[in-house]
Amino acid sequence: MIKVNVEREDKTISKVTISGHANYADFGKDIVCSSVSSIVITTVNGILKIRSNYLTVTEKKDMMMIQILEKDEICYKLIENMISLLEELSESYPKNIIVK
Repeated sequence: MIKVNVEREDKTISKVTISGHANYADFGKDIVCSSVSSIVITTVNGILKIRSNYLTVTEKKDMMMIQILEKDEICYKLIENMISLLEELSESYPKNIIVK
């Protein structure tokens, strides 16, 4: 199962950690993992094009941590949209992804 942990400070998202594997299908054919990767990587790349110092990304095997470093309304809305998309995906595939 993919676990998305959203940490907040004063009701503002400060860190997002994504870990695990969906186990929906074999590696390379897993549509849930592909969806999560697409949502997260597209969001991060878009934010970095707007403001390169807005966040940091740490990647390890089966884990990605996104740390929000600055305040920016547009970038924050993109992060909120990313979380919303992941929540929608978890509604469709509750055995494969959870957002907390």
